[in-house]
Amino acid sequence: MTSDLKDAATAVRAHAYAPYSGFKVGAAVRGASGRVYVGCNVENVAYPEGTCAEAGAIAALVAAGETALTEAYVIAASPEPVTPCGGCRQKLAEFGAGDVRVTMATTAGVERVMTVADLLPGVFSTVHMGS
Repeated sequence: MTSDLKDAATAVRAHAYAPYSGFKVGAAVRGASGRVYVGCNVENVAYPEGTCAEAGAIAALVAAGETALTEAYVIAASPEPVTPCGGCRQKLAEFGAGDVRVTMATTAGVERVMTVADLLPGVFSTVHMGS
């Protein structure tokens, strides 16, 4: 984990739109270029039509023309580090190799590091699509 990802995820978390749950999440991913992309959760009154922080960061990466991430950081105000949801685990696996480190953190400073492969064993991939 590098401090720039932590700083970026922490800063963008402040912009999360979470008026219903009050649970703000910030995420930062590093593209293969080294550039950092951020996202925050955006809730919607029509649950579950919100957007996760990780999905927002990945969308920013793709919008900038990148298709590979090399590191991710996710932060929330929770007693224990919060892992990405199942959909975001699949999104991380789409753009990050199995050995990509994902740091999950609390605003109190507790961190847990796992790889994309640890987060999503048995990932659905292009191998399953056939040739």
